[in-house]
Amino acid sequence: MAPPLPYLKETASQTAGPYVHIGLIPDMAGFDIYERNFGAVLVGADTRGERIAIEGRVFDGSGTPLRDALIEIWQADAAGLHNQRGNGPGESIEAGFRGWGRAGSDFKTGLYAFETIKPGKVALRGGGAAAPHINFWIVARGINIGLNTRMYFSDEATANAADPVLNMIEQENRRATLIAQRTERNGKPLYAFDIRLQGENETVFLDI
Repeated sequence: MAPPLPYLKETASQTAGPYVHIGLIPDMAGFDIYERNFGAVLVGADTRGERIAIEGRVFDGSGTPLRDALIEIWQADAAGLHNQRGNGPGESIEAGFRGWGRAGSDFKTGLYAFETIKPGKVALRGGGAAAPHINFWIVARGINIGLNTRMYFSDEATANAADPVLNMIEQENRRATLIAQRTERNGKPLYAFDIRLQGENETVFLDI
């Protein structure tokens, strides 16, 4: 009979900062090291759909905005298609639309910003559709595992009411943490979406 295997010690963990900008968004940290930087503008000149801006801050448990957070988003195009294989026969993502973006919070204000289009409803495998939404992934100092959440749109109340993910959240006030409020700036749509890591009005995070 073989002797029992010794228990292995857990590998030490490390948070994502403070050097996350150098490796992932080096241009923001003042380094020009990549031939192509993936930034916060997801659209091209010919991308179809309603052009929108998204802005917000990531707050810690004390209500202080994080000035070194990194935020990634991915979303469907205006027709509700993601940039992936298997969209279905005759279906393809909108040309000139990357569907994915990366931004850092401003070192002074903590503000992050994206330029994109408003996504369409996404068809679900079992039938029905998910409300228009944008997926968020957040990392920063003090966060060992990246946090996942979603942003929905305040002017899509009917679609939001039927969305299966939103309906899994029983408390209405918690559901509201995923709804971005629509405003305008210089005549263009702007959606405000703050993310709160802890405390009052903590954003709902998803285990995916």
